[in-house]
Amino acid sequence: MAFAEVRWGDLVAIVGDNAASGEHRAGYNGLWRLQHRGMSRSLFVPTYAGLNHEHIFDGVQNHRHEVFFEPRVAPMELRRLAENTWQLHQPPTPTFHLESWTVFRFTPPYYVDMSYRCSPRQHVFRNGYIGLFWASYINAPEDKSMYFLGTYGTGGPVQWVQLCTQAHNDESTVLHHSDRLQLTFAPDYRDALFRYYSRLRYQEPFFYGRFEEFTVIYMFDRTAGIRFTHSPTGGGYNRSHRTSNPAWDFQFIVPSYDVNRTYGFRMRLAVLPRCDRSRVLEEYTRWRAQLR
Repeated sequence: MAFAEVRWGDLVAIVGDNAASGEHRAGYNGLWRLQHRGMSRSLFVPTYAGLNHEHIFDGVQNHRHEVFFEPRVAPMELRRLAENTWQLHQPPTPTFHLESWTVFRFTPPYYVDMSYRCSPRQHVFRNGYIGLFWASYINAPEDKSMYFLGTYGTGGPVQWVQLCTQAHNDESTVLHHSDRLQLTFAPDYRDALFRYYSRLRYQEPFFYGRFEEFTVIYMFDRTAGIRFTHSPTGGGYNRSHRTSNPAWDFQFIVPSYDVNRTYGFRMRLAVLPRCDRSRVLEEYTRWRAQLR
């Protein structure tokens, strides 16, 4: 099946592969829609998606659309694993020969737990690293910002930091304060959000945003390889609200790899009624304790 409608706890969602259906366009996988029962519309732009596996990159190979957006165009299969759990399996892709499994588990009252695993099947990443990128196209929020605990630069006190870039590809990617890996790119490599670094640094692996009367939290099980990315216009223009659809994105970088070895991470998306920052931190702390 290409997609499935899920009603679990306070959430209604459509999880799907790269197929088109109705207003949803081909080439966008993950959560086609996600809506809390108290929202007036989907958190994610319905024509696109959230938690959409967007790019596999090595800093060299990007000469065609189907290479730059390989996870969006390569075949994948949706399978139901349990009553509240679905898996997207993508066989080894044509260019990067990366096989992956993305599992979405809906946990009441308002959580989506995602786990991602991948395995490179050939030595084809020319700069020696594996770059992976996920996009979430947010449906015309009044506040386009991402918020997290971090620093202005590599020093200074840890505090709540706001990221709202002024333009696409403008200081778009935030690294962890201990991340010193500088990715290399070929001279003719195209512009991309993952190429341009912010001066901000994050301390803990979570960020949140505001949508209608809700707080949306992205939480990760590690800092190693995780990067935050923002675009004010990544999801295009929303005519009915006369504003742009921002992208709240993230990356997972594998600095070096072995063929047939498995790499991955876990994350939780929480969609809860509007709360203060102490509650955001409490949600993250409790989830990390559960993982341990």
